[in-house]
Amino acid sequence: MNTALILIIGIPLIEIYLFIKIGSQIGAFNTVLLILTTAVAGVAYARYEGFNTLKSGISQLIKNEMPIYELISGATLAFAALLLIFPGFATDLIGILLIVPFTRRIILGRFIKKNKYKKDKVKNYIDGEFEDLGEDDDKKI
Repeated sequence: MNTALILIIGIPLIEIYLFIKIGSQIGAFNTVLLILTTAVAGVAYARYEGFNTLKSGISQLIKNEMPIYELISGATLAFAALLLIFPGFATDLIGILLIVPFTRRIILGRFIKKNKYKKDKVKNYIDGEFEDLGEDDDKKI
């Protein structure tokens, strides 16, 4: 089965299950209030971390260095804020893990290491032949 289809079906099922379980423990009103609170607080913190990442990226550019980590971190923060806006406890947990700098560094470190390994396997040359179509040395005037 396609991974995207599993995610589209699985994530809402997990969220509904968590809504029912947590709602039965703390009540419906408190569950809705908790979801709204995590969304607002998470997006505010994502904005704060986004500005920190932007400042770090600008300082990298001033040093004439490429801000690779800052670019990836910024995209991760945008994705985390999106997850926090979606109602649900599982998406909030993933969003919070992506926003906190310590856990974001661990997750991105594993992601970069995994993709660097794949990149190292790719050959950076093209095998082929060539023919010189320029003038011959014998025909010079």
